[in-house]
Amino acid sequence: MILGVLRALWMIFWMFWATLFIGGSAVVMALFGVRGHVFSVMSRQWARTSLWASGSRAVAHGLENVQPGQPFILVANHVSWFDIFAIAGLLPVDFHFVAKKELEKVPIFGWAWRAAGHISIDRGNRERAVQSLRRAGEQMRAQKSVVVIFAEGTRSRTGRLQPFKKGAFVLAQETEIPIIPTIVTGSYDIMRPDTFLVRPATIHVWFEPPVDPRGLKGDELVERVRDVFVHRLEATESLPPEDPPPAALRAGEA
Repeated sequence: MILGVLRALWMIFWMFWATLFIGGSAVVMALFGVRGHVFSVMSRQWARTSLWASGSRAVAHGLENVQPGQPFILVANHVSWFDIFAIAGLLPVDFHFVAKKELEKVPIFGWAWRAAGHISIDRGNRERAVQSLRRAGEQMRAQKSVVVIFAEGTRSRTGRLQPFKKGAFVLAQETEIPIIPTIVTGSYDIMRPDTFLVRPATIHVWFEPPVDPRGLKGDELVERVRDVFVHRLEATESLPPEDPPPAALRAGEA
């Protein structure tokens, strides 16, 4: 337990300084009109620093499915804050996250979030939420970037897959932009919802082949993508967490 507390304090220390330096730099750069690729680079470095500080690492599988220069919607499961660090630390392309608007209220982080072009959703106002998602679609098309949306809308308290919200799927059908099912495993036990103790682990992120939304009705698209999640999660239950394939890409290593 003491070791877990010390790890948490160590991570908080490094995250504070990384957020202050990288986030502060992002805010200043945005004030001077800087936009685009540089913010994805900064977000990636912030995520990798956070992983390193926790003693954890992230391993990518199927990263060849994320083709540079093409817009995609990454629909991911969400069981831990470390899902964000893992996905952001591994993506080699420009990206934006879609998340609850409350993140904007966090000092420095919230300012950097807006400066980097990440998208906030007002979950209490459906009309504004739809507008935010449409703005995400416009960003993807204009910048040929990736938008990351957590399918369940919030973190799973149990670590198990929860019902999917429809926002990401409506966006995919309106824009005809393919969905890449993105399955995260191994992050739940690093910092469980009921504790601040940190237990280092290896996070595996599976970037599955794109699902084309064209020709699929709303519920059919949701079911098609959810089936990918279920099959991957079932297949990886016995995955040795510390023995990734040699060709896998890593983030969070010192």
